[in-house]
Amino acid sequence: MKVLVLANFGMGLYKFRKELLKELLTRGDEVYVSLPSDDKYVPKLKKMGCHFINTSVDRRGTNPVSDLGLLKKYISILKKVEPDIVLTYTIKPNIYGGIACRLMKKPYIVNVTGLGTSVEKKGLMQSMVLRLYKSGLRNARSVFFQNESNMNFFMENKLVHSKVNLIPGSGVNLQQNSYHEYPIENEKVNFLFVGRIMKAKGIDELLEAAQHFKKQNTNVVFNVVGPSEGDYSDNLNDLNHEGVINYYGQRSDVQEFMKRAHAIILPSHHEGTSNVLLESAATGRPVLASNISGCKETFDEGISGLGFRVKNAGSLIEAINNFLELSPGEKEAMGRAGRTKMEKEYDREIVIESYLNEIDEES
Repeated sequence: MKVLVLANFGMGLYKFRKELLKELLTRGDEVYVSLPSDDKYVPKLKKMGCHFINTSVDRRGTNPVSDLGLLKKYISILKKVEPDIVLTYTIKPNIYGGIACRLMKKPYIVNVTGLGTSVEKKGLMQSMVLRLYKSGLRNARSVFFQNESNMNFFMENKLVHSKVNLIPGSGVNLQQNSYHEYPIENEKVNFLFVGRIMKAKGIDELLEAAQHFKKQNTNVVFNVVGPSEGDYSDNLNDLNHEGVINYYGQRSDVQEFMKRAHAIILPSHHEGTSNVLLESAATGRPVLASNISGCKETFDEGISGLGFRVKNAGSLIEAINNFLELSPGEKEAMGRAGRTKMEKEYDREIVIESYLNEIDEES
C-alpha cells in the first residue's frame, strides 16, 4: 500500500508520528512524506525509509496566491504518487490537502491537532478559514480530533460529516520519556516552561508571574526553553540579565531540563493536546497548566497537576503558591500520579492502533 503523509514541519512529524511511520514501513507499506525540507529531521525520515517530497508550506501566512500554489502542488503530488491513502496533519495540509484529495478522488484521513489562532478569534479570518476547512473535510473518510472541545466545535459548525475519532493527542512514547526520580529540593524550587515564546503560549502571563516572585524574593527558579517568536527577544534577554528567568533558547536536550524540574508550567491559550505536558507527566513531573481543552485533560486536578484560569497571571501565581505549599513528598506523589495517568490513557500505541484500524478499513 502507498501511504502519503502531508505535513508542515519535519520536527513535529518525526517527534510525534515516527512510531506510526515505522509501523507502516515495517509491515511493507510505501510511505511518502510531503513537507518543507530541513537539515535535521528530513534526513532522519529518509533514513527510516520514507520517500521525501520537498513541499514549501507557509505555516502562518495568509497569502491566497501562496496557498493556491500549495493546492496545485498537492494535486501534482497526488498525480505522481497515486497513493492508496493520504494522512494530513495541521491546518494547511488538512485544508488544501483535503481539497486536493477530494478533487483527485483519493481517500484521506485528517488529524485536527488544534484550532489555531485564526480559528480561535472571531472575525473575517475565522469565517474564511472555517469555509476552507468545510471544503477540505467534505470527503474525508475519517477525522481525528485531539480533544473533545475541538471535536464539538467542528461538529456544531457543521464542518465534518464523516466519521470522527477522539484520540489522546499524539500520545506519548513511554520508553523515550521514561520516569525519572523526583529531584531533591535544595534551596530553590525549579519551574520549567518549554515551548515557542509567543503570546498564544501564555508567555506574557509566565513572565508576569516570574517578576512577581522575583519581587517577593521567593526561592524559585523559572527556566524558559524554546525559540523566541515575535518581539520577545529583548525582553527575555533583559529579564534573564536581571535574574527573573533563565532563558536558554531552543534546545535539543529538553528532557534534561525536565529531569531537573520540580514542575512544568504551561499557560497556553489554546492547544490540541499539549505534547509538552504529556512528556512532562510521563517523566514524573507535576504540571501547572491553563484550564483549557488540550491541557486540562492531561492531568487530574490536585492529583497530578494544578490548573489555573487562562490569560490570568494572578490565577497562575495562585497555582504556583499552592504548589509551593506542598511538601516534597506530596510533589513527588503528584509526579508519580502523572506517570500512571500517561501509562493508562496516553500511551502512543493507542494512537497508532487507531490509525492502523482506519487505514486498513479504507484499503
